[in-house]
Amino acid sequence: MKKQKYYYNPESLTYEKARSSWRWRLLKATAYLGTILFLAGALSIVFINFFETPKEKLLERELQSMQEEFLDMEERMQDSDEILENLAQRDENIYRVIFEAEPISDEIRKSGLGGGNRYSYLNGLRNGELIKRSRTRLDQLEKQLAIQSQSYDELKALVASKEEMLASIPAIRPVKDKEDHWLSSGFGRRFHPIYKTRKMHPGLDFSAPVGADIFATGNGIVKRVEKKRTGYGYNVIIQHGYGYETLYAHLSEILVTKGQRIQRGELIGKVGNTGTSTAPHLHYEVIYNGSKINPIHFFFNDLSPEQYEEILEQAELSNKSLD
Repeated sequence: MKKQKYYYNPESLTYEKARSSWRWRLLKATAYLGTILFLAGALSIVFINFFETPKEKLLERELQSMQEEFLDMEERMQDSDEILENLAQRDENIYRVIFEAEPISDEIRKSGLGGGNRYSYLNGLRNGELIKRSRTRLDQLEKQLAIQSQSYDELKALVASKEEMLASIPAIRPVKDKEDHWLSSGFGRRFHPIYKTRKMHPGLDFSAPVGADIFATGNGIVKRVEKKRTGYGYNVIIQHGYGYETLYAHLSEILVTKGQRIQRGELIGKVGNTGTSTAPHLHYEVIYNGSKINPIHFFFNDLSPEQYEEILEQAELSNKSLD
């Protein structure tokens, strides 16, 4: 119950009830209201800063999901970048060499996008740097793809005018891709199994069972058929024209004769272990204008970019030849 206040009136010499003026009541009401508003504002600030609303929680989850998507997209762009780099290497080292086309300079292939403020509109965003990085890589990929597409258009025109040349140049593996057929030694300096020292290995060794099929890798004419007990053992050389020859060595059986015309993919012999060989395999060489070059760059009719990358790794890992 509210306590009643009294005051002493000296004129009437009595105590009388105290009555508040309307100004005093208004002042008190204003003070109460101000206090309430202050407390409400303080509580609102605390709630906004330290407690998330359901909508904010939903937005936070969506933002986290977007971050994960961007990171996943970056990984996929990295894979695409590696495949594109592989295609560019094949373009320069194989296709343009074969078709005698001018190489594309590194300045053109890897030129920048220009415009330092290209992505300035992303400044200040919560994930601005992540988005900038992704956009930059995506734009670079698009530019490189455009350059590669233009290059293939040029090569396509050259192919149309050089069909016979394309059919003659070695372009497939000489043995089938099977579980018991694998690349056992690459091109370059390798440990020799007989001389026990590192020597130049001028071809590729494909391990396979004795009697496995061997195929011509391009159209041509059989230049040499040889049956020896040492060296290359039973071996065949096919002359493809345009400066190219291929050698198939250590055969167990030869199915062609000197001067015979051969088509790409035609059966020419069987895998063996003849001559200076330590295990059943095919030794395969590509010769261009008298020089032995790495045959691994001449499987482009057979392999996808991923398979080509895999066989390159196999060639690097195998450091011991079989002949």
